[in-house]
Amino acid sequence: MNRRQILQLGGGVALFAAAGAGGLASPRAARAQASDPLAVGADERILGQADASVTLIDYSSLTCPHCARFHTQTLPQIKQNWVDSGRARVVYRHFPLDRLALIAAMSAECIENDRAYFAYLDTLFARQADWSRAEDPLGELKKLAGLAGLSGARFDECVRDEALADGILARVVVARDELEVSSTPTFFVGDEKIAGAQDYETFDAALSEAEGAA
Repeated sequence: MNRRQILQLGGGVALFAAAGAGGLASPRAARAQASDPLAVGADERILGQADASVTLIDYSSLTCPHCARFHTQTLPQIKQNWVDSGRARVVYRHFPLDRLALIAAMSAECIENDRAYFAYLDTLFARQADWSRAEDPLGELKKLAGLAGLSGARFDECVRDEALADGILARVVVARDELEVSSTPTFFVGDEKIAGAQDYETFDAALSEAEGAA
């Protein structure tokens, strides 16, 4: 199945099945599959200090309500108590559950400035119900991307970039097959897996344990 067919699929399960069926043989996919899936790559987006001793890896889908709850309610506390002090860093990884989430992820990846990138993610999660349920969700996404500095022409180019889609879906396949990520949000603190939008205390305990072991 080619990339155009995958992008036309509406359901997350079907999308994942198609991605795993073959065709994700891009160099980025090969690198991801050959290395430790929890290792942080040089091309990944990091919130916080790059050399922080503790890492929280966040697999989220931009159309997932539970992910939005984590990002709007719990992540701000993690930022305040762990990230801003340099004790931890957050690595965001896309795990799109549907076609719209994939397109939103593609638009985000075209924002080069990390600060603007994370601000864009914050906006997408905070206003998820508005743009994802709009009559013209792509039009709403385009407006929000424009506020993050992505021109309309660049947005159009990005959401049609099949190589970019391949790179995102390749990492989805790795997470699914090697880390057994099957839902969003899913997190890793060290080797500890945290499934679902748990409360702040759950993350604080896991980060504290990892910090003590560092």
